[in-house]
Amino acid sequence: MDDPTATVLVLLGLAALAAGFVDAVVGGGGLIQLPALLLGLPHASPLHILATNKLASICGTTVSSATYYRRIRPDPRTFLPMMVLAFAGSFCGALVASQIPRAAFEPIVLVVLVVVGAYVLLRPQLGEATALRYAGHRHLAAALAVGFVIGFYDGALGPGTGSFLVFALVGLLGYSFLEASAKARLANWATNLGALALFVPQGGVLWQVGLVMGACNLAGSYVGARVAVARGAGFVRLFFIVVVSGFVVRIGGGVLGVW
Repeated sequence: MDDPTATVLVLLGLAALAAGFVDAVVGGGGLIQLPALLLGLPHASPLHILATNKLASICGTTVSSATYYRRIRPDPRTFLPMMVLAFAGSFCGALVASQIPRAAFEPIVLVVLVVVGAYVLLRPQLGEATALRYAGHRHLAAALAVGFVIGFYDGALGPGTGSFLVFALVGLLGYSFLEASAKARLANWATNLGALALFVPQGGVLWQVGLVMGACNLAGSYVGARVAVARGAGFVRLFFIVVVSGFVVRIGGGVLGVW
């Protein structure tokens, strides 16, 4: 395919900047970044789109993960095993990525987002403070299951992964929104790495586009992580509801043929 024009690169960079901010706060930056790549690079193959998206995303999740880790200090007994399973799940998902049409995922993602958004909206106390629902091996088993299942989804397609990780950690395991965001960023970094471990040897990454978007995603993630840590769980919860609502409108419009 031909190299993108300077205008296309600038627009993709702006999309990556916004995606990085959203992803660092509540996850789901891929729902901004992936459609931007599809529009900006209409002749690129699905492999190139997915691989380039992962390169840009891992730049952002690297800096946001480091920021959250320094300021929140999440428990490594949970997030390290979850990262390992998230990496494995993402690698497995990437193996089947080229076999699954993107259109097949959109109705499923839409239903999940509606359920997730409604659940958080109707339970205002959810995620205000950490109140773990499981202990010991049950807690670890739940975290590993979350890491692998959502990691597989991220490797296969990916949009909304960070939001799904945050919701699972809040709704299933009982973390506060802020602590869930910290662990979600670390797991999301592992899922990006797992997919790239397969995509890079296949020659899927468009390096010029990916590095430009990666730098912008990194900047957005840095700002987003610092804002989230400074504003606390209440801000993250409100931002989560707003972002999920926006994603429901965007994906719902696509599924219904509105745009």
